[in-house]
Amino acid sequence: MKFYSLLFIMLLVVSCSINEEKKVNKVNTISEKEAIETVLLNWHKNASEANFDAYFNAMSDKSIFIGTDASENWNIEAFKNFSKPHFDKGKAWSFTAVDRNIYVDTEGNIAWFDELLDTWMGICRGSGVLKKTGGSWKIEHYVLSLTTPNDNIEVVKSINAKHDSIFLKKFKK
Repeated sequence: MKFYSLLFIMLLVVSCSINEEKKVNKVNTISEKEAIETVLLNWHKNASEANFDAYFNAMSDKSIFIGTDASENWNIEAFKNFSKPHFDKGKAWSFTAVDRNIYVDTEGNIAWFDELLDTWMGICRGSGVLKKTGGSWKIEHYVLSLTTPNDNIEVVKSINAKHDSIFLKKFKK
């Protein structure tokens, strides 16, 4: 009798493992990546068309936007306040992705990406995190950064030295 009980428990464990594996494999990463690609394409398009509501509807209510200036670390409300005057003028900013990599977790609820952007500042890099909530992807965190060729880093350092020194003083108290 013990043998059959042990066999039953083993079969139960194997069955649960197989079901858990099937659950993880249910995520169609191709379709999720396509959905995320659409969110990001529209997000950048809405900025270039100064569509304030659509642009910010792509972001969660807890979203963070980090800009190229060291002082630009905004929660969603602060970023809206910064952005509103630009959108109100009918022209915000125009960023076009020239390359993008998207990654999705095994449960299909969290995604992260990096992208190279053609912008008025030159080539920039964007990276971020999206979360699937209520069946739709929302941008939770976005970081925009300037790209600097390694051969130019000394020149950039010298240009930024004075500003960086002043900026860092508030952190070294």
